This record gives sequence, C-alpha cells and structure tokens, in this order.
Amino acid sequence: MRDSGGNVRHEPSPARTPTGGWSRTTTLVVLAVVAAAAALLALYPRDDHGQADAPATTLEKIRRTGEITLGHRENSIPFSYFDNQQHVAGYAHEIAMAIAREAGREAGVPAVKVKLVAVTSQTRIPLLINNTIDLECGTTTNNLARARSVAFTTNYFIAGTRLLVRRDSGIRDFDDLRGRNVVVSAGTTSEIALRQHDARHHLGIRIIAARDHGDAFVALEFGKAVAFMSDDAILFGEMSKAKQPDEWHVVGTPLTREVYACALRKGDPAFKAVADRTIQAMMRDGRMRALYATWFQSPIPPRQVNLQVPFGADLAELYAHPNDRPLQ
Repeated sequence: MRDSGGNVRHEPSPARTPTGGWSRTTTLVVLAVVAAAAALLALYPRDDHGQADAPATTLEKIRRTGEITLGHRENSIPFSYFDNQQHVAGYAHEIAMAIAREAGREAGVPAVKVKLVAVTSQTRIPLLINNTIDLECGTTTNNLARARSVAFTTNYFIAGTRLLVRRDSGIRDFDDLRGRNVVVSAGTTSEIALRQHDARHHLGIRIIAARDHGDAFVALEFGKAVAFMSDDAILFGEMSKAKQPDEWHVVGTPLTREVYACALRKGDPAFKAVADRTIQAMMRDGRMRALYATWFQSPIPPRQVNLQVPFGADLAELYAHPNDRPLQ
C-alpha cells in the first residue's frame, strides 16, 4: 500500500502476531476448517486421482462413522413422541429402531450408534435431502407427490382423515364446518385435502395451520378452532392428552385414506432393501401385530390411556401382503 507521499507502506498481516507466529484466533479458525474438511472426506472420500466420489450411501456411512441418524416426531402419539421421561417412544419409532439395528448388522457394525433428531411436518423431508437424517418413521404419508423428492419403505399403517371435536359441538361431518375455524398441522396432507375440499364445496372454512399435532390440539382445546382435522389415529392420540378425554370424540366420513411409511433418500436401494426386509419380517413373524397391540390397544405413556383403536381389515390386508405402493 502507498502512503500520501507515494511511498510503499507495509501493513502487518492480521493473521500474524508481532513476532511472526499465528494468532490464537487464526489458529482456531484453521483447526476448525481442517476438522470440517476431515469430516467431509470421511463421508465423501476421493479416488486415486483426487476426484470426489459420489455421496456415501447410508450403509457406507454406517461403516465409516459407526452411526445412523433417525428423524423422530415430538408429539405424534402413538407413533413417535416424547414420553413423560423425555424418551422417544411409539409404534413407528420402534420400527425405525428395528431398521437401524438391521442396517448396522448389514454394514458390519452390530453395535451401531443411533442418533435421534427431532423433525416436524415441514422439516422432515428437507432434513432427509440435505443428509441431516438418514431415515424418518412417524406419520409420513407415502404419496406420489412426495415420492418425487424421497423414497419410501414398505408401508406400515393405514389411516383415514377425520375430525376431532367436542362431543357437545354438534359437528358430525365436514359439511358442518361451513364458516368455522378448523385447525390442521402445517405441511401435512390433511391441510392440502381440507383446502381442496373447502374450495370444491365453497364452505368458507377458516383454516389455522399449527406447527405440529400437539400445537393443533392446544388450539382446539383453547377454543381457537371447533375441529382438528388429521388422520384418525393421530386424533385418537391427541385425545388421550386431554384433561377430560371423554369430552372429545372423532367424527366424520374419512375425507382421504393415508398410508404411512418410513422416508429415506432416493437413490439408496441397498438401504431401502434392508428397511423393507425388516418391516416385512416384522409383519410375517407377528412382531408388528404385537407392536400394534402395545401402542393402540394398551395403556401408553404419558397418561396411561388406552386408545382402543380397532385393528382394521385394511391393515390386516397390508400385514398379509406388504407393499410400498402409495394410495394417492
């Protein structure tokens, strides 16, 4: 740099100390960059010519890191939620854990470490795509629209979209919602279906989009909406959290039928094969039916309420003939 007289002036480098060594701040930054680069190389190694290989599959990641990351829900009773000990629990979570164990065995890491990351309806698919999580099992509907972004395992549940209302509300079906406030969980297929139904039938429904199922039920309890629309199994789960569960009931002809599956990244057939094999084995040997009895027909945390959800003919058919086909 030149001064006002045109002479060259040498400025000390901000990365160096007066004695010529690296400053502590610069050293920490360099170490952080090196650590990040090492982590990336572990997941994305280079070939003999220095070119980056394709992103690691889930099984390759398990071999290299010894861990798998599962996405879970916080409030999706009885599928995936925090119990009263703040442990993740539920029907879908147990399926996810079974897949994780089998994936570990397949990758040669029988003691695979399972990392849990909370997701919402809005974040679950983006977090899969950006590699934050490897698998998400909760209340995610397997449909054609989502299949453009992620892959799905064998299906493990079938539900119908209905309404949770107070018994004294007078609401019996969707036509009774004309001009009323209805809450849904944001980013769900239920929200899409209700908006389409409202537009087709000109009901003038005022739709409130809550962050998740738990927030939706809070809005319902506090009178901000007259109904909570979602999959019937989710509604039974939310009803179990009410101060007086008997004051509520699930009503309405199902607006849509939803089939649930675990979501995983596209282009990972080996991991999908492990997940499919695990779910299908659980259906064949009776473990899946036992899980259903535990989470839908027995007292469950946090309040030891029995949801008493019947084991329907459509679910029995799915268990007998497992498949990964979407219903819509």
